[in-house]
Amino acid sequence: MLKTAFRFLLFDKAKTFGALFGIIISTFLVGQNVGIFIFLSNAMKAIVANNQGYIWVIDNKTQNATQLSALDMRINRTIKSMPGVENSYPLVVSAGAAKFSNGKTSGLTLIGIQAPEFAGIWNLYTAKKMDLLPDGAVFTEFFDSKTLGGLKPGDYFEINGKKVYNAGLTRGVRGFAGIYGFTTIERARYLTNYSVNNANAFLVKWKKGSDKALIINEINKTIPGIKAWDAVDLAQATLKEVLKTNGIAASFGSLIGFAIISGFVIIGLTLYSSAVDRIKDYGTLKAIGATNSYITWLIILQAALVALLGFIIGRLMVQGFKMGIANSGTIFQFPFYVEVALFIVILMISIGGSLFAVRKINALEPAAVFR
Repeated sequence: MLKTAFRFLLFDKAKTFGALFGIIISTFLVGQNVGIFIFLSNAMKAIVANNQGYIWVIDNKTQNATQLSALDMRINRTIKSMPGVENSYPLVVSAGAAKFSNGKTSGLTLIGIQAPEFAGIWNLYTAKKMDLLPDGAVFTEFFDSKTLGGLKPGDYFEINGKKVYNAGLTRGVRGFAGIYGFTTIERARYLTNYSVNNANAFLVKWKKGSDKALIINEINKTIPGIKAWDAVDLAQATLKEVLKTNGIAASFGSLIGFAIISGFVIIGLTLYSSAVDRIKDYGTLKAIGATNSYITWLIILQAALVALLGFIIGRLMVQGFKMGIANSGTIFQFPFYVEVALFIVILMISIGGSLFAVRKINALEPAAVFR
């Protein structure tokens, strides 16, 4: 059957190419939109997802780590005194206005972290944590350098009219709500006029051998007005909350749905047209004993072969797109289950489209080819 399927495909190269083109386009469009959605999803929860080695304590009125309310610093002292807690580190997330030597301006969300642990920082590129200690030191993001006035390590600039310098770069720190920069918690408070009596979150490090879940429950039971989270749970809650309050999921869902539908129609019409053109050949097969089941599997096999080749080519195009946009900081990885799901979707598009041809051929009377 495989040999016969290849012969049918190679006989009408134009129709086969048409079906293959439809699969390639569908694979590329679906893969492209899924990839961008993964990138945005990762950006939404980045601050928590990249600091999973801590228990997160935030205000109990939010489940969104991109919208953190102020907490009283006295809470931090209470947390440190609790059984099983090794230490607790305050985190400040506060926005400022940056101005650069070339006259450009930009918003910059400063993440203030406490030395010497520096809990809350991730993806260091050209700097070490201790490089934040000198007066005026701020880390900025490599991929945001153009937005930040072409800023390079060592360059001086202003935040809210106060002089600072770029002490080093992170790489791949992408925030959904804005551009992230890092500095010490004291400097972040000074630069953004943030109260010394408050912080936005506390990152709790538990003692080795302690039960993290028990510590979370104890914090929630003991301290009113706050909620302690496992970092993984908070990251997922943040993602759900952000998706629920904007149209990103619906937008990408509609684009992916359009790609699937358009591919289904292209494949269906192409294979149907090919079947009509080859109707005498299929009729001859039925006349010499081929069953409807055999014909059905023959057509489905052709669709599966087209799907496999089209998926490989389309996936290579997606990989090229992924490498291209990575240069601008839009970085994402496809989990294995997404790769599998993408192939299954493309396979179903192709096989689903082939059912138009199956219905036409199965209704054919073998004797019709001799009339």
